[in-house]
Amino acid sequence: MLKEKIESLLLSVQKPARYIGGEPGSIIKNREDVSVRFAFCFPDTYDIGMSHLGMKILYSLINKREDYWCERVFAPGVDFEKLMRENQIPLYALESLDPLSEFDFIGFTMQYELSYTNVLNMLDLAGIPVLASERDDRLMNIIVAGGPCVCNPEPLADFFDIFILGEGEEVNLELMDLYKQMKSEGASKKEFLRKAAEIEGIYVPSLYDVSYNEDGTVKAITHPDGVSPVVKKRIIKDFDKVFYPDEFVVPMTEIVHDRASVEVLRGCIRGCRFCQAGFLYRPFREKTAETVCNEAKSLCENTGYEELSLASLSTSDHSEISGILTGLIPYTEKEHINLSLPSLRVDNFSKELMDEIKKVRKSGLTFAPEAGTQRLRDVINKNVTEDEVMRTCRTAFEGGYTNVKLYFMMGLPTETDEDIEGITQLAQKVVDLYYSIPERPKGRGVQVSISTATFVPKPFTPFEFEPQATLEEIMHKQEVLMHSITSKKIKASWHDPSTSILEAVLARGDRKVGAAIYSAWKKGCKFDSWSEHFSFEKWQQAFDECGLKMEFYASRKREYDEIMPWEHIDYYVSKEFLIRENKKARLAQTTEHCRNKCSGCGVSKEIGGACFG
Repeated sequence: MLKEKIESLLLSVQKPARYIGGEPGSIIKNREDVSVRFAFCFPDTYDIGMSHLGMKILYSLINKREDYWCERVFAPGVDFEKLMRENQIPLYALESLDPLSEFDFIGFTMQYELSYTNVLNMLDLAGIPVLASERDDRLMNIIVAGGPCVCNPEPLADFFDIFILGEGEEVNLELMDLYKQMKSEGASKKEFLRKAAEIEGIYVPSLYDVSYNEDGTVKAITHPDGVSPVVKKRIIKDFDKVFYPDEFVVPMTEIVHDRASVEVLRGCIRGCRFCQAGFLYRPFREKTAETVCNEAKSLCENTGYEELSLASLSTSDHSEISGILTGLIPYTEKEHINLSLPSLRVDNFSKELMDEIKKVRKSGLTFAPEAGTQRLRDVINKNVTEDEVMRTCRTAFEGGYTNVKLYFMMGLPTETDEDIEGITQLAQKVVDLYYSIPERPKGRGVQVSISTATFVPKPFTPFEFEPQATLEEIMHKQEVLMHSITSKKIKASWHDPSTSILEAVLARGDRKVGAAIYSAWKKGCKFDSWSEHFSFEKWQQAFDECGLKMEFYASRKREYDEIMPWEHIDYYVSKEFLIRENKKARLAQTTEHCRNKCSGCGVSKEIGGACFG
């Protein structure tokens, strides 16, 4: 009955293939043979969610178990949501078209703070109470979240039963195994949650209480006897042997990143002080070149994709990158597969690497100096010099490239107008360099694109203590940048800074922020990362009505001894290290990357040995 109702509405919406399932590679099971059902929910549209590598991995991993069934769920576009509500169609999973309310686990991957209202909207569309306190104690509909945003889960604590901290390949199955056992014993949800909290990497927010000082800062985080005061993240120790799918669900409509993707490494050696992912995913672990090549070829052959991406935070940092390219390029050339290498580094971009890239990618190159002056690059520990930037661009220009894109941030700690003007000065030096090279492509001009993002201070980084620049300050910096550009060879772009302010608020928020999230959703906020839907005014109203100030969370400097809302969460990087790195930033002192010298971040102590053998 539900299938017929859905099909009758599809011709009235954009991209109907988003909503019906049936794609090659999707997994259908007999409900009667399944003991635990997991709805993997991505709080954004199908086009974005189907590009997410984590969903592909966990979807295949869970479905390898015959008695477990993982299905996919995405946020419907506003056109289809309207029809769903008008026709009493609850949010459903694509494989079975069964309503979300029939699933044991409803799991969300939290990749971006501006998707929080979509979570509430999806639960409401499924007919499931949004607030955990309003859901009953039956052992079903366990609302779970994982992903990078849950390193500070407190703003979402009112809505979720469980947060999965760290890497999910092992802990998800352990959690489902426990659920299967306790469900057969007739346990209640409360009993299950108390037992689940004993699994490393599982955080149950209802077991913890938070009290506050008069100034609004956290006073204490308490818990009952028998509950761990600190919850540690989970990691995969042998990354070369971790499960990886040999097949993906292949969509029948266009998505953002429609390609095969192999994760070549996890973590980062760099220690850039602004980069949350670089600290959250420590320690640095690689797959061997042989493993990468085997997984890549298997995926391409099973899916038919004609594009392959080597995914990581910094692909060119792989110690065997030459061996990977040597092993893959003959195959990709023979099979006419386009090979994509994101995350290239300025300081290890060589002519040899460029020659390999040119075989498969002829478009422009993208690099991220992040700051316009050497002083500020040292503050953020980018460990990239202007000479390295120029040498890299020279290599690219001599190799026939004429388009270079440079990424920068605005609002970094200690930043001045001179640092902003330095962005344009660096770009102009790149333009001048092009015309100084005799071997440059003849008859063609150069184009240098500057892309700037507003800096967002994030938990578990050395800049978690820093205030974010205010909206007025960011707008001033944008004006300085635009006035400093005088060449038509240089183009600049940036995103709406108000979204970055909200991102900072939600990233460093405490449990009180949950009330504002709920209020904003009630006011109609959803798809906040989409400019056509985002309303900063509604968010401001929501915070005002809850007696909260955005400035308290975004633009307030934290003292080193302040209890952070995430103080009881352990991602292996010690607070002492973050304080030490913050002090070095203030002195514009750099720290060597992990492959050269251990910085004592605390990870090696947690894993029981050195990160690099």
